[in-house]
Amino acid sequence: MGSIRDDLRGVLLSPREALSLDVRGGTNAAVLVLLYVEDVEILGALQPTPTVVTGYVIYPFVGMIEPGQTWTASAVEVAEVIELPLRALLAGYGRRRLIRRGLPFRTDTYVVSGYLVWGATARILADLFDRVGPFLDHV
Repeated sequence: MGSIRDDLRGVLLSPREALSLDVRGGTNAAVLVLLYVEDVEILGALQPTPTVVTGYVIYPFVGMIEPGQTWTASAVEVAEVIELPLRALLAGYGRRRLIRRGLPFRTDTYVVSGYLVWGATARILADLFDRVGPFLDHV
């Protein structure tokens, strides 16, 4: 059996593959999903995810870092850095009824420690869990 890095790379898209996919949306954006192991080492990418309201296409990348990092977030772009265990996120999955702009709708969500994750982030997590589920005991 290979290393966890090799195993994860085997189930993720390469950054080049992700960038070559045609996705509808007006503005490209990216997000990095970090898995704690060492300095940021990009392992691969997830499926690009379009947003409905903003017209962005988010290109999510997966990387690993050592635990115990101190975060310095851009106050202009980041309201809060939240660290949530993958197993806790997966356990907090549910299809829930939300209200947005006065309209009710059902959507995939993850609830952990009082945080509600939904929308594009929930879709990105679903792709991550589909790909790395067998390796959750190692990350």
